[in-house]
Amino acid sequence: MEKKRILPIVESDEWLQPVAGEIELRHSLYEQKMAAIEERCGSIVNYANGYRYFGWQWDEDMSGWWFREWLPEAYDVYIFGDFNGWQRTQLRLNKDTAGVWSIFLPEAMYGYRLTHGSLYKLHIHGANGWHDRIPAYATRVVQDEQTKNYTAQFWIPQPFDWGADAEFDIAKRCTPLLIYETHVGMAQEREGVGTYAEFERKILPIVKRDGYNAIQVMAIAEHPYYGSFGYHVSSFFAPSSRFGTPEELKSLIRKAHSMGIAVIMDLVHAHYVKNLNEGINELDGSQHHYSKEGEAGYQQYWDSKTFDYGKHEVQHFLLSNVKYWMDEFHFDGYRFDGVTSMIYHHHGYTDFDSREKFFDEGVNRDALVYLTLANRLIHELRPAAITIAEDVSGMPGMCHPIEDGGIGFDYRLGMAIPDFWIKLLKDVPDDDWNLDEMWGIMTSRLPGVKTVAYAESHDQALVGDKTIAFRLMDKEMYFAMNRASENLVVERGMALHKMIRLMTISTGGDAYLNFMGNEFGHPEWIDFPREGNDWSYAHARRQWSLARNGFLRYSQLGEFDRAMLRLVKRYKVLQRGYPWKWNTDYDNKTLVFSHGNLLFVFNWHPTASIPDYITEVPRAGKYTIELSTDEERFGGTARQDMTTEHFSYSERDADGNLHHYIRLYNTSRTATVLRWHR
Repeated sequence: MEKKRILPIVESDEWLQPVAGEIELRHSLYEQKMAAIEERCGSIVNYANGYRYFGWQWDEDMSGWWFREWLPEAYDVYIFGDFNGWQRTQLRLNKDTAGVWSIFLPEAMYGYRLTHGSLYKLHIHGANGWHDRIPAYATRVVQDEQTKNYTAQFWIPQPFDWGADAEFDIAKRCTPLLIYETHVGMAQEREGVGTYAEFERKILPIVKRDGYNAIQVMAIAEHPYYGSFGYHVSSFFAPSSRFGTPEELKSLIRKAHSMGIAVIMDLVHAHYVKNLNEGINELDGSQHHYSKEGEAGYQQYWDSKTFDYGKHEVQHFLLSNVKYWMDEFHFDGYRFDGVTSMIYHHHGYTDFDSREKFFDEGVNRDALVYLTLANRLIHELRPAAITIAEDVSGMPGMCHPIEDGGIGFDYRLGMAIPDFWIKLLKDVPDDDWNLDEMWGIMTSRLPGVKTVAYAESHDQALVGDKTIAFRLMDKEMYFAMNRASENLVVERGMALHKMIRLMTISTGGDAYLNFMGNEFGHPEWIDFPREGNDWSYAHARRQWSLARNGFLRYSQLGEFDRAMLRLVKRYKVLQRGYPWKWNTDYDNKTLVFSHGNLLFVFNWHPTASIPDYITEVPRAGKYTIELSTDEERFGGTARQDMTTEHFSYSERDADGNLHHYIRLYNTSRTATVLRWHR
């Protein structure tokens, strides 16, 4: 009898053994897909070439252009544009047995009219009637300023010169991974939409100066509604034209790489915009083209369409999209948005309070197989590339190697961390903060599951919510952020803002993320132009001048963030895994833990400052202060003497074990980092 296979992910985790059969089934489905792909194309990298077949493709032998689009249930398909005087029914496409419609336009007949920048659309007749549509594989889509309608653009530029960029290795250049989450359009200070060129010129130097080594760029794929933050994608192969041209985006990435900054794309494969005029919904006239029929193809919580991940052609479309952005634009990896919505038929709107919730009929196996294939493709195409899963559910295996039975992501987002800080600041008085709960949330991750820790991202900055700075200081930020001001609310806010960030980066994971501007306590919220605010851009921008103004406290928060990143890089804090806790002092609200040669002392108490505070330390020797949130340069009150040397002393416990201790001035609302010396 053949011995039943036990996958390493199950073998190493007793909790998963009762569901070993389901995990094996998922892995087998992936293996079957991979076997079919490799039999057909040799490798998944060769398979994911839809962008090299569909859309406009030059035929050297025939000297002309092919155009192809997958529209299996369309009745008639025509292509038209400025190159044929916008005659809708002049150029009819032919359909093959696979549902692909195509047409060949000889250079001799159309070359002088079909030129770089020409506008075009498809005229499609299907079950939903006649519609002018944008092709799914369009690589450039522009909006008419007068009519506001979107149109595809024939975009055939000169080859882009990447220079030495092809050699960029995120693993070598960006360890530890320090991510600056960005949005090109709202990255400028002026009221309006920023551009790729502005971002390259103005924002990349800020990222470099602040010490971050990666940017995570939102809203890249074309989206008709600016206020969707880029999450209602209409054209998956077209960079958003409101920010500039594809070549300007490539220039931004090339420049980032030359500065040692990796570029991670916020990839939206969880859903797509339901609009008919701009998107791919019902493109062939049917309701089950890229989605399943009816409610199964609708994300009711986001008012958008979901993909049918089990359909071969949809899978090919999405995998080709994954390869396209890395191949054509040299992105260094992806943060996969909305993974929880993808992998559950209920989109994650349930309590994950039992093991069965991860393995019952609510799980979308097709989505899990697709994500596993995507990770296989990404790491075969570029082994050093980074993939990050936005999954709030904690699906087992998400960050385990594929060969072990996992899904293959490199990192998961530590989404419980910002939720914890917000709940704490919103609902719990300072005197009642639970140190055990804090420690538990910060360190709640399985060994080997790399986590991106963050105190807040763009989610917490949106209108209707509050950033940590605004939650701490609220209206006081409008008139009491001057360095000469004395304001108890601001003093508390400044202190906790720094402590929360240092606690998060030193205990929460293996990488760190910050949304642009939050490092210096950017005031207010993000609110994109909409009817409710009279289409204003006042809150869809970043006020960088606040951080540059030496008379304001924002600059002090920014200086602390830079010092914090220097510390974690110098002493490899994020590479050292879990911190080691030495002291939990409930009365004085103090946590003490170590990372390598660094000792972290967090006093969360609102008022208790203790001279000659005694705490256990990892080893005997001398301890000196490397960093304190209470330093004057960071807006603190400078209660500690930064030059003091703290020498340990030793005592044996009742069992004869030797313990080491130091005494220090443990000031309230202060985090102190000390370094051990022999």
